[in-house]
Amino acid sequence: MTPTPQKPPLPRRTPRATVRIKEAVDARDALAAALTGAGIQLPAMDVRTPWPDADGDDSARPNRYALVHLGVCSAPVAHALAAVIRKGAAG
Repeated sequence: MTPTPQKPPLPRRTPRATVRIKEAVDARDALAAALTGAGIQLPAMDVRTPWPDADGDDSARPNRYALVHLGVCSAPVAHALAAVIRKGAAG
């Protein structure tokens, strides 16, 4: 029987990193809600951090944002998204 691989421990988050991640999660959720209201769903939306998750002093690292990763979508969803953006831009 093969042993089940263990997940690595979660990285230690500094207060500044935690604020940036919460900000990105809130933005992702707001965007997902707006897209859902327009009849569009991007199922692979996620939040990613552009900095390495490592222990240590966070004060030397530049103040960076966590990123909302939109993922991939089908061609029909991309066309629908483009149409909604065009409609809003013209509006």
